[in-house]
Amino acid sequence: MTSWFNRYGAGLFFALAAPLIINTRASALDKKASVGISHYIMAVINEDLGNIDTAIQEYKKALTSDYQSSIIHLRLASSYIKNNNLSSAIEELQLAVKLDPEAVEPHAILGFLYSSQGKSILATSEYEAALKNASKLQPQNIEIYKNLGAVYLRQKKFKEAENIYRLIIDLSPADSEAHFYLANIYDELKNREAAKVELKKALALNPDYDEALNYLGYVYAEEGKNLGQAEIMVKKALEISPDNGAYVDSLGWIYFKQNKLKESVKELIRAVSLVEDPVIYDHLGDAYFKLNDKANAKLNWQNSLKLDPQQDKVKEKLEKIK
Repeated sequence: MTSWFNRYGAGLFFALAAPLIINTRASALDKKASVGISHYIMAVINEDLGNIDTAIQEYKKALTSDYQSSIIHLRLASSYIKNNNLSSAIEELQLAVKLDPEAVEPHAILGFLYSSQGKSILATSEYEAALKNASKLQPQNIEIYKNLGAVYLRQKKFKEAENIYRLIIDLSPADSEAHFYLANIYDELKNREAAKVELKKALALNPDYDEALNYLGYVYAEEGKNLGQAEIMVKKALEISPDNGAYVDSLGWIYFKQNKLKESVKELIRAVSLVEDPVIYDHLGDAYFKLNDKANAKLNWQNSLKLDPQQDKVKEKLEKIK
């Protein structure tokens, strides 16, 4: 059965409409409902005035008249948050979600609270639910789909992410960002050729897309192909974002593949000064090793392992030096 508040009061009482309107509504409801509305109004007034403890008590009284109102549970949760009572806020938000599974706001706030507590899996799940519900309310809103796609990528749900970015392209064929993220997905799925196709589409739509320029340039470097073109693309990306450590690493790695070892070391040293990343230290170790500087090669591979101890290939390199 529909809650009296969800049915009559969502827009009306959030805005605290004129008394005449309120009285007209109340006259059509039974006495219990009218009492609940009165407590709700007093709760909103006190919350706005900063009287949070009083607001909490009034929201609780409103719930005795209509416990099935997801909106009252949501507002009570808001007051608990202002009182820094996060456990009670989460309980109320969970009730709001249970009563209205298709709502957006309770899921989004739950996601924020879980994130603040370091519960990343729960937070991501709630953000996903919020965005799914939002997409139903605004099926043409591309930004909602982009956020949902980002959530799927974080969860490594690559097929779901692929479907979302394909949907974005259907809605907005000129969206270069969607092609860029599709490239990321295909790369994760070990389909490098499809990734390159999407990166080229992104750059055809936006030739100054620095992330796509760097990505495709780095892919060419990894493959040892089109190194001249890769150098041009990464240098262009660096013109747009000159202090981006990842881009500097890409240039250093291209120089390595071109056997320009001194230039490679110079760029890779600059890269590690801009950002600490195990891959960059690994690259620098490789460059030093190729220059027959085993001491610096060892030092940088060790630095790489400190940041990511699970790199078997780097461990093998160190073993060979020993």
